[in-house]
Amino acid sequence: MTIGGRARRGIRRNSPNRRDLLVAAAAVPLAAAARAKGLAAVPPPTREAMVPVEGGRVYVRVNGHLSAPRLPLILAHGGPGGTHLHNLEALPLADERAVILYDQLGTGLSDRPDDPRLWTVARFTDELEAMRRALGIARWHMGGFSWGGTLALEYGARRPAALAGLVLGSPLVSTRAWIADTDAWRARLPADVQATLSACERPAPPSPDRCTVAQDAFYARHMVRTQGNPVTAAYARARRIRGNPAMYRAMWGPTEFTATGTLRAYDGTPLLRRLDGARALFVTGQYDEARPATVAAFAAAAMAAELAVIPGSGHALFEDRPDETLAVLRAFLGRQDSFTARG
Repeated sequence: MTIGGRARRGIRRNSPNRRDLLVAAAAVPLAAAARAKGLAAVPPPTREAMVPVEGGRVYVRVNGHLSAPRLPLILAHGGPGGTHLHNLEALPLADERAVILYDQLGTGLSDRPDDPRLWTVARFTDELEAMRRALGIARWHMGGFSWGGTLALEYGARRPAALAGLVLGSPLVSTRAWIADTDAWRARLPADVQATLSACERPAPPSPDRCTVAQDAFYARHMVRTQGNPVTAAYARARRIRGNPAMYRAMWGPTEFTATGTLRAYDGTPLLRRLDGARALFVTGQYDEARPATVAAFAAAAMAAELAVIPGSGHALFEDRPDETLAVLRAFLGRQDSFTARG
């Protein structure tokens, strides 16, 4: 999860009896080294709004037209306590459908009531329907990444009539599974880094600088493997967009490796079988904190769900491999649009 939130031969629909681990490298060529990575500029929103939800108002930005022939897409960011910044790389999809980004209540440009009683999975999930009604949308696609993938799971399990397609990107489905995945990746780090990370979790940790260096070694392999896009950083400064670390600590914990907050016992695995698997896509990165094998098992539990693995990517799919991630999303959403059109 992030404070700030995955084909050989292309992606294809799995049957209920068959699940392939798909690798997108051959289907989508890597960007040329000389090309500027990600957005060259953040386009201004077509529309902005502050939408009332339980406890306050959430900031919403729309790029594209909600009346376009293709169904709109809303994306939930990671965290908890992240912002819509990490989903900005999805804006090129607005060339054919409206793309809706938002900040969850308590972070980003949304109201900050500073009331931990509002920091619940159910209330954050409720925000989605509040925004859909406020924007006058009859049907849409919904996606979420990392902690936003939790909200995608929860929303999809409700089986709302308005939901056409569902994307679960590097999702937190089970805290136990998440910790097991980070432990598995940690075991592959150099021995001295592993030792430092373990020492940093004890009552008398070493210096903060040593802990930060060790944590950064993990993040460089499994969070963001490439340099982030400076365009989004400049946008964040210009708009004064900041996350909410207190929300992250209260709901998750002090680091990615330790869950001490309200999500420490979260287990959404029973919800997987309640999804409309034929309308769902699970995406993960090759080196993702949410390991491909784990996400493949989640996809298998959601009957007929698709699975894509983005090669070379860590947890930050849009930041590491924006072109490849966009291509996978564009193809999946297009298929879902065609299924919807056929009724």
